[in-house]
Amino acid sequence: MKRIITSFSCSDHNVSLTKTPTLLKIIILSFISLFLFILVRRFSSDITPLVVPPTTPSQKFPMFFTPAVVAGKNPPPAPAELRHTVVERTGIIDENGAMTNDFIVGEFDEELIDSVVNNGKINGSDEGLVSDVNRGVLKGKIGKFRVCDESMRDYVPCLDNVEGKGETLKGKGLNCLVPRPKDYKLKIPWPKSRDEIWFSNVPRTPFAKDKAGYKWVKRKGDKYIFPGYGANQHSDQISKMVSEIAFGRRTRVAMDINCGIASFGTYLMDRNVSTLSIATKDVHSNQVQFALERGVPAMLAAFTTHRLLFPSQAFDLIHCSRCSINWTRDDGILLLEVNRMLRAGGYFILAAEPVAPFKEMEDLTQRLCWELLKKEGDISIWRKPLNNSCYLSRAPAVQPSLCDAGDDPDNVWNVNLKKCITQLPENGYGANMTAWPARLHSPPNRLFSIKMDAELSRREIFKAESKFWNDIIRGYIGVFRWKELNLRNVMDMRAVYGGFAAALHDFDLNCWVMNVVPVSGSNTLPVLYDRGLIGVMHDWCEPFDTYPRTYDLIHAAALLSVERNRCNVTTIMLEMDRILRPGGRVYIRDTTPVIEELQEIANALGWVPFKYDSSEGPHSNWKLLIGEKRL
Repeated sequence: MKRIITSFSCSDHNVSLTKTPTLLKIIILSFISLFLFILVRRFSSDITPLVVPPTTPSQKFPMFFTPAVVAGKNPPPAPAELRHTVVERTGIIDENGAMTNDFIVGEFDEELIDSVVNNGKINGSDEGLVSDVNRGVLKGKIGKFRVCDESMRDYVPCLDNVEGKGETLKGKGLNCLVPRPKDYKLKIPWPKSRDEIWFSNVPRTPFAKDKAGYKWVKRKGDKYIFPGYGANQHSDQISKMVSEIAFGRRTRVAMDINCGIASFGTYLMDRNVSTLSIATKDVHSNQVQFALERGVPAMLAAFTTHRLLFPSQAFDLIHCSRCSINWTRDDGILLLEVNRMLRAGGYFILAAEPVAPFKEMEDLTQRLCWELLKKEGDISIWRKPLNNSCYLSRAPAVQPSLCDAGDDPDNVWNVNLKKCITQLPENGYGANMTAWPARLHSPPNRLFSIKMDAELSRREIFKAESKFWNDIIRGYIGVFRWKELNLRNVMDMRAVYGGFAAALHDFDLNCWVMNVVPVSGSNTLPVLYDRGLIGVMHDWCEPFDTYPRTYDLIHAAALLSVERNRCNVTTIMLEMDRILRPGGRVYIRDTTPVIEELQEIANALGWVPFKYDSSEGPHSNWKLLIGEKRL
């Protein structure tokens, strides 16, 4: 550059600027400045423009996203930023170079879709994915995954035995795509789905016609109809028996055991109660599948030999109506598990004559220090104590005994049931929760019982996570029009403190969220329940206990970059496809190398993938991948 400034070469001779008149110097320097300005503009034209200055990258929470390259092509038009900022005008540049806001986000060019879907196919082959099983690292291009046998349309890994069919993959997963039922239709939107669903989507009735439960569901033409006989009246009776239950205020989170088709939990939603309905997988009935198709929180779970995957003091109320469980057998070990999950001062409702004589049930509950508040007909309501005073005042020989002080009641992954009473925290954590809806945004005391690095700043981290997801969801609603997607069943694969689910509630998106806390991170599950949300602990290297076609939207933030060090990410993506409804979408936020890898897998799954840059531009370490599973 120094040489350019000090000398200027002409065709026949050199002119020295130091010996040139002042006017000539000014002219020459102006020409050079103009040349450099044009040069800089030329090379900067390919840089993605930003509406706001770039922010500092976050290793925990990737910031806002802008459209990037989509499967080798430019994406459909979209605003440059998801950040909610005040600007004079936003939009896109049309083919004439003028700004316009006349565009639709989420509708994709059909030719582009075909090219994206077919891009993953190699010479028409249906080869599976070639990858490193230990780390899930791609080895070259990916072919399309084949479709599993038709008999596996309702397949639940681990719960269904398919040995000998050649369908299983190492690590209990699949190496094929679970097919949908013949004549499968896009779901009926909520709240209409509460009362009717498509027959073709769940072709088996959950009850035999000669059973009393058959009155809860009937077939009418191409639909199943749910009359909802007595569900509201049952809740009304409970409220009259014990008014302190206060559905929707004091009682926010409930569990319904052996839920049938989840009518109890379905109608409690009208009272601001979030009820998780659980039942076993029965070869003759698929009650949980009916509940999920209706749009009700439900999952497969059973009282067997291991703790259920929920923390201590999770539920304000646990309900059992005709659940056919002998609560007094084996020294009451199953009722002790209910006691562990029930919040201090929480309620257990038995709405049927017990399998064992009621006298045995009374004796066991007295030894558990439960108070029988009311019994009317076949409905009995007990309340768990608020502290340990009753436990400690019992005679030493009374059984069951208290659990050892070293027992962690929130440790639930592959932990056997224990014949002991889980003690309540001496500091009162988990008891006397703030009434709903204030508890959703109140940092609970149990924040300080979580094993994690941060000690003094936990409340600030809690609030920051909520604010972060509030900003993100505001952007999703504005850019991707989430309020028009008819979301109902949503899963957050890495929930942390539940900020994502809380934001969906704040923006009045009429959906429920299954918040999953991976075993690979800190156990924040107690915080989720203290906020009034529902969730479960899970290892994403294993299948999730639910039926295929469960969720409308699956969200995963900073998850797969962690899990790829533990297991094959292709297995996780196949599991995501299994539990995603046709017409559903996946939103994955992760590091750039992981997103590049997942985009290839998304193509192999037959999804329509679109990739978006962060506000730091195309060279940022964070990106967003959206995958749509077309019908």
